Amino acid sequence: MTPRASVLSPETAGAALRPRSGPPQMRSIDRRCLPLNALRAFECVAQHGSFTGAAQALLISQSTLSQHVITLEGLIGVRLFERRHSGLVLTRAGEHLLAAVGKSLDRLEHALEGIRNGGAPVARTLRVQMPLSFAAHLAVPILRDFRQGRAGAEIDLVSPSAAGPLPRDVDLAVMFSRPSAGDFVVDLLWSVRLRLLCHPQFAVRNRGKDLAAFIDASEIVHVCNDGSSRHECWSRFIRHHGLGDLAVKRGPVFDSAALAIQYVASGEGIALLDPRLFVDEIRDGRLVSPFAEELATGQACYLVTHPESLSDAAVGLFRSWLIERFGQEPFAGEAMAESAAVNGKGRGRWERSVLGQSGRGRPGEEGRSEEPLDAG
Repeated sequence: MTPRASVLSPETAGAALRPRSGPPQMRSIDRRCLPLNALRAFECVAQHGSFTGAAQALLISQSTLSQHVITLEGLIGVRLFERRHSGLVLTRAGEHLLAAVGKSLDRLEHALEGIRNGGAPVARTLRVQMPLSFAAHLAVPILRDFRQGRAGAEIDLVSPSAAGPLPRDVDLAVMFSRPSAGDFVVDLLWSVRLRLLCHPQFAVRNRGKDLAAFIDASEIVHVCNDGSSRHECWSRFIRHHGLGDLAVKRGPVFDSAALAIQYVASGEGIALLDPRLFVDEIRDGRLVSPFAEELATGQACYLVTHPESLSDAAVGLFRSWLIERFGQEPFAGEAMAESAAVNGKGRGRWERSVLGQSGRGRPGEEGRSEEPLDAG
């Protein structure tokens, strides 16, 4: 007869795991004594925010559940919950442990499902966070291309209303930020360089003007979404290119590039935006960049991952695929070369394309020549 594995009670587990001597932090935790029941109990309490709800969900008594959590806290030497009037709240240690427990149990469940199904692929859901502007303009083609031929991974996409650190319940995140040291795995997708974007008809109406005159005659559209001042980007752009005392502290302010580009694409004003977010709009002639001047913001677009997630096959697949995609994709400047402006010195392709819409064929089909462009 095959001997049955014994299951330790909370009291027995606590005694077995209690360090015999020395400070607790000096002893490693032996996986042979990992309190799996206590970890499941902890996760359930965290999810329900109460011992009562968790006990009902696990079909055990509240006292047993409470003892499991006490055992776990005794093992690691820190509190996992704080009691407040609104209920139980995770401590920082509790938040850290909850993410690790949840991901570990998810992987175990996924592996067991795969074995039970005879090795057939089991859908693994990745939770991916993207900024609103990135998600609105790049997420659809990214997710469509990734899912082709990858039946083993599904994507849950979330777009937070405000920037912040990588949440523990997110597998990967696309973030715009400055370089910084931290506990995450960070991969560079591209460096942010802002360029002036506007509607093509707006550019045609103002052709022949130099950069300073073009800006002076335009409505200025601002984006303020990183805690900077309302007019910081435009003020830095003016200083960087030596455009004197042009008045740019005017015009509407938007809290996302996605909203600003909708306003600009309607034919109103000019905005300093990252062209990598709007490659399709530029290629299709819905937006143009009349001047080649740029502003390096010091920020970049990064893919951020929890270190412990690198061993997850689905995370690794999505991470390597996204890095390769943006590493091989041409910079938006190549798309803008198709619509580059030559203000006052002849016609660039964007002018011929716009003028071609007036009964002379589709944009780009009439008047297009292959001579080099003057991108100035």
